[in-house]
Amino acid sequence: MSSPNDVTFRLPRNRRSVPRARALLHAVLGGWGVGQAVLDSAELVLSELVTNALRAPAPRDRQVGVRITRAVGEGRLRIEVSDAGGGRPEVREPGADETGGRGLLLVAALADHWGYEERAGGIGKTVYAELKAPDLVAEPETREVAAVMVRAGQRVRVWGAWRTVRAVRSEQCPSGGTAVVLTLDDGPALRVQATEPLTVRVEEHPR
Repeated sequence: MSSPNDVTFRLPRNRRSVPRARALLHAVLGGWGVGQAVLDSAELVLSELVTNALRAPAPRDRQVGVRITRAVGEGRLRIEVSDAGGGRPEVREPGADETGGRGLLLVAALADHWGYEERAGGIGKTVYAELKAPDLVAEPETREVAAVMVRAGQRVRVWGAWRTVRAVRSEQCPSGGTAVVLTLDDGPALRVQATEPLTVRVEEHPR
C-alpha cells in the first residue's frame, strides 16, 4: 500500500472524499517535514484534482485513486489523482460572473508542472501535479507517520513495545473514513484510522 516515499489510497465517489483526502495528505506531508507554505499549496491542488475526479462522468462504484510521492534529492513532491471518467482536463478561463471552472487554473498557478496521462490497462485518466518542496527531509532513525504510510516489514511502537508488521490492508469504516489494519508478529491485529500517527523504526527494511 505504501513505502517511505510513495503513498497511495482510494476514495469513494462522494462529497466526503475531498476533506478526507486533505486530512490524509496533511498527515503524510507532516511526516515528510514539508513546510506550511508547500503544505497549503499541496492541499489546494489535491482538493481541486479530487473534486474534478468526482465530477467526471463514471460509474458510481468506481473509486478515485490518489498517489503522493516525494523525491528528497530533487526537492520535489508529486500528487496524482486517477478516475475512470473520459475526456481530457483543460484549463478554462471562466467569465467574471461564473462561480466555477477555476480549478485547473489554480492547479496550474500553484504547481511547478502538471499534466495528465491515460491509465495503463484501463479506462480513465490520471492527472498529476508536481510542486517544489525544498524542505523535504530524509528519514530519521525513528519517526511518526500516518498509519496509511506503514508497510509490511517495518517495526512499529504499539502497546509499549516494538512489533514487526507482517501485513497491511485498508478498509472503509462503517461511519465513514478509511481504517488501516496491521497484522503484527505478536498480539492481535491493530486497527486504526488512516491518519492516526504511529512511531516506526525506519532502519528496518521490508521482508
